[in-house]
Amino acid sequence: MSYIFEIVDKSKRKIYLSEERWKHIKLEHPEIIEPFEIERVITKPDKILTSDRDETVGWYFLYNKRRKEYLKVSVKYLNGTGFVITAHHTSKIQ
Repeated sequence: MSYIFEIVDKSKRKIYLSEERWKHIKLEHPEIIEPFEIERVITKPDKILTSDRDETVGWYFLYNKRRKEYLKVSVKYLNGTGFVITAHHTSKIQ
């Protein structure tokens, strides 16, 4: 599998964005222009929550003043390593 990036989040876990997931994000959410936007959310989030539906999924939120909403990045954890599932904008942390 080919990766766009590998970074470490605030809790020192490695997180990857695969080319396949980046293509999905670009197709479904074309307002997210560059992978560095996702990197920034993971490395400097305003808030991190655990999914209410799946305890192996973390949600990272970062407020975007220009858009007046949050960029939310969903990360699936497998054996302590995270993989970006998707990213999109949302009006509130939930």
